[in-house]
Amino acid sequence: MAKFTFNMPDVGEGVAEAEIVEWHVKVGDTVAEDQHLVDVMTDKATIDIESPVEGKVIEVAGEPGDTISVGAMLLVIEVEGEVEDAPEPAPAPKAEVVEERIEVETSDASDADDAIAADPEPEPLPAPTPAPEPTAHAKVLATPAVRKRAKDLGIDLAEIKPAEDGRIRHGDLDQFLAYNSAGGFAPAGRTRDDEPIKVIGLRKRIAQNMAAAKRHIPHFSYVEEMDVTELERMRAQLNEGRGRKPKLTMLPLLITAICKLIPQFPMINARYDDEGGVVTRHGAVHLGMATQTDNGLMVPVIRDAQAKNLWQLANDIGRLANAARDGSAKSDELSGSTLTVTSLGPLGGVATTPVINRPEVAIIGPNRIIERPMFVPDGMGGERIEKRKLMNISISCDHRVVDGYDAASFIQELKKLVETPALLLVE
Repeated sequence: MAKFTFNMPDVGEGVAEAEIVEWHVKVGDTVAEDQHLVDVMTDKATIDIESPVEGKVIEVAGEPGDTISVGAMLLVIEVEGEVEDAPEPAPAPKAEVVEERIEVETSDASDADDAIAADPEPEPLPAPTPAPEPTAHAKVLATPAVRKRAKDLGIDLAEIKPAEDGRIRHGDLDQFLAYNSAGGFAPAGRTRDDEPIKVIGLRKRIAQNMAAAKRHIPHFSYVEEMDVTELERMRAQLNEGRGRKPKLTMLPLLITAICKLIPQFPMINARYDDEGGVVTRHGAVHLGMATQTDNGLMVPVIRDAQAKNLWQLANDIGRLANAARDGSAKSDELSGSTLTVTSLGPLGGVATTPVINRPEVAIIGPNRIIERPMFVPDGMGGERIEKRKLMNISISCDHRVVDGYDAASFIQELKKLVETPALLLVE
């Protein structure tokens, strides 16, 4: 056995060194003659280096990113028999060279080859034009890999002070990034491992129900803006004198308004039997209340919501939401809804397009309340600008059962009730 030292070959005229890009072998590997060993990058190209002999790799020089001088040891291979003088390695074939645009531009001159006619006696090619002097950026010494990394990061190499010998390396880039993170060079976040999570239990049932709803129901959504200034003022007044009664939120008031309108719009409070082809318009409003829990979305049901006053509704809302979240809700409290309301509270956004809770045919979603200047009557035939509280309300409907005109009419009547809240407290 003998050791064959394979030195970094001369890969092109004027190339004194190359950067290791990627090793394709490691210590201990057995390599064949002409096997691809390593990719190196010069200032002009990326080059594949192949093995001149067959044997076992026992030493490699450097890691990706390190620079190897031409003639320096690249790797050592243990071979059978005596080591013959290694032939002078030839430059890499052009077919294996991937040309790279050099970061340091020297001029705008084109290097395109001139086509030569096939004459028996071709004219001699003109002498090449001397290259112009490099720009100031050419004084920055760095390998193509360092230049590319700096370009990707948006860093001007001229801003970096090299650690030694005037050449900027990856370590210098790292130092620059460490001390200039506040300059916008810090990464947006950290890479995390992929986390496969099996879809089971409630989450699986939610997925199945939502998929079935979108697969079977032709949804359409309608959104309207409502002025809830007076409704919020009335809510505050009711809460001031509530005593030991539960605090009112927007939801009991909205449910009350919905229940008052259902007799006029019975198609909203209905369930559709796909297989039987039957739509049942329900006389009672069993109102589903979409509730976010640690395990996923659940829909506890307020039975006979139309028969309850504001304080009873507020009590049921709190009780059922807590039961859903702590897992104590009974099965009959989580089924049988005829119409659902879904609200994200302060996270409600400008508008939503909620998915219908099948087999129901409609779902209503109040959105976030915002304050905005509005023109309002001034009481003297004119207008004034006033700060008002506004809320968008969304409704999604099953187009097989509810027409767009019906949905829009329902929401417009709901708007009237919400904007004239005294109507909610009269029979």
